[in-house]
Amino acid sequence: MRVGVGLPSGIAGAHSQLILDWSRRADEGPFSSLGVIDRLAYDSFEPLTTLAAVAAVTQRVKLATTIVIGPLRNDALLAKAAATVDALSQGRLVLGLAIGARHEDYEVAGIDYRSRGKRLTEQLIALRSLWEDSTIGPKTARQRGPDLLIGGLSDRGYARMARYADGYVHGGGPPRAFARSNNTLTWKARSTPTNWSVSLSSRSSSGQPPKVRPILRPSNVISVSNRYNSPFNCSRAAGALPMMICASATCALAKR
Repeated sequence: MRVGVGLPSGIAGAHSQLILDWSRRADEGPFSSLGVIDRLAYDSFEPLTTLAAVAAVTQRVKLATTIVIGPLRNDALLAKAAATVDALSQGRLVLGLAIGARHEDYEVAGIDYRSRGKRLTEQLIALRSLWEDSTIGPKTARQRGPDLLIGGLSDRGYARMARYADGYVHGGGPPRAFARSNNTLTWKARSTPTNWSVSLSSRSSSGQPPKVRPILRPSNVISVSNRYNSPFNCSRAAGALPMMICASATCALAKR
């Protein structure tokens, strides 16, 4: 089992030294990842800026956004910020994105709340292009950029994950929320027009990427969230996607 820990960067009034102390101790101990959350209209630290600071005081743990509200950000600026964190951490960034649910975050940003799903889909395509074409710098640890995870509980969110991302990040909730995600993710993986296997493991898979952009590539995703994470493997034929009850897991889709 791999266990990640959420940093207190999303807690109002949290001190910067506390965040760095947590990061150092997690890096020295058994934890596999550090997660940060995102809010705009709230007394919280900006997630990618936080992970840039954390990268300087850690060497081992994965650095994960669980999640960044993608549609609030310009595509090129987000690509550059993520590339910067990935380069500073020597490839440890796992970029989790979602649309966010709070109207006030969109209001303060002056961005249309109703179009956020469409914006995120377009953004996922743009991010891969910006990284792979070296339109922005610094260079990421891999040409394709960091692993992309998608969060969300809607059918459109699950479909977006299956088509455009490397995996899924669940935000937590009661057992019934995980059961629904389990069933829906399995169905989306099976209905994706490519032969995918479903994995919750840090093991890399071999194979050629499908000819779509952004490209879903062989994944080396380690489960990351602000709760518990467990590595599993299962094939498409195995049936239900394994997820932990009252915990979070990252689903990596890799071409067989």
